[in-house]
Amino acid sequence: MNNIKKSVTKTKSKRKKVKAFHQKVKVFRAKDPRMAVLMWGVSQSISQLSHVAHPVMLLKDDFKAYSKIKIDNHLYNKENMPGHFKFKEYMPLVFRNLRERFNIEEQLYARSFLIQPCDSNASGNSGAKFLITKNKMFYIKTIEREEVEMMHQIMPSYHQYVVESHSNTLLPQYLGMYRTTIDSKIEYYLIIRSVFSSRLKIHKKYDLKGSRVDREAKDSEKGKDFPTFKDNDFTRDNAKISIGAKAKEVILEKLKNDINFLSNLNIMDYSLLVGIHDTERDDNSDEDELDGDEDFETGDDSGDGLDEPCSLDDLNIGPKFMRAESTHSNDPTLGNDFYAVQCIDDSKHEIYYIGIIDVLTYYGATKKAAHAAKTVKHGAGAEISTVKPHIYASRFLEFIETAFE
Repeated sequence: MNNIKKSVTKTKSKRKKVKAFHQKVKVFRAKDPRMAVLMWGVSQSISQLSHVAHPVMLLKDDFKAYSKIKIDNHLYNKENMPGHFKFKEYMPLVFRNLRERFNIEEQLYARSFLIQPCDSNASGNSGAKFLITKNKMFYIKTIEREEVEMMHQIMPSYHQYVVESHSNTLLPQYLGMYRTTIDSKIEYYLIIRSVFSSRLKIHKKYDLKGSRVDREAKDSEKGKDFPTFKDNDFTRDNAKISIGAKAKEVILEKLKNDINFLSNLNIMDYSLLVGIHDTERDDNSDEDELDGDEDFETGDDSGDGLDEPCSLDDLNIGPKFMRAESTHSNDPTLGNDFYAVQCIDDSKHEIYYIGIIDVLTYYGATKKAAHAAKTVKHGAGAEISTVKPHIYASRFLEFIETAFE
């Protein structure tokens, strides 16, 4: 009997106590509280959408829908995020559908916002500020309330066009639209896929409208590290986009369809953005700028509902999307760059990145007044940029056609 008791006692002494602990997670760290809220909101949205079934087809109400989150007095990551803020996503199901059609994985999209976006030297027609994600795949454009309304107006037609064209378009790829509110200060953001490569450095870029008046880079612009040149500069440089007859036919067909779509919506003042990568330059790759998690830090899961929304183990920072039908041949050097097209002139050693930008300018009362003022200033025959949409479209296509060879 005593032997049995000793055996039991010995067995109990071998049991180990297991201490429960919180899983370490990466938290958002941003110097700008607006970016911290946007970063958190995007990842939170993707996490919530992962539990929402994909509808067979989008309904009219989906283009008016939105989701809102309000946070008060939270302690999570309080060193970097404000204690009170609101986050709103517009048309969540519509933009998820667009991301799917543009073959951009939800996890890649969410992961891209786990590191604070960087300031970009890009600038819009209205002086909008642009930022770019660390992996250089997505631009964040600050927009005004009027542009939010414009997006709501064109989105049903835009989505239908993307569907009918099987995403085979050079139009901007709109991926999300959000609003943040911090201390009653409201900011609107539009997420757009980058035209340029996320891997290869762009050595020169042009913004082409088909207009001649005031269409050259100013001295202040030329003094920048990465200036944007314009139509007159393109002509003065004797520049050509050398892609061959077959690729030229394909791209011009896309452009004609896209421009016809914009004209029917009474939209003008858009541009063709052309980026040129020189394959013989030593600074070919930007990969060194993509490494590192210096904007991350680890911490305990607070359990207050503001923990990391995405599973970091399942996410990778590298490109995971597959391209929709692209404009170039299956050249392995072009990777997953949707807007890339290979130069056929062996003496140039160039890769071109081509896409339409700035398509939210409606030809309304403001533009009509600007057209009248510029006509008086420059004369009726001057090639000013502010003209009626069908005239703008015709002149734009005529100029762009001469740019290709």
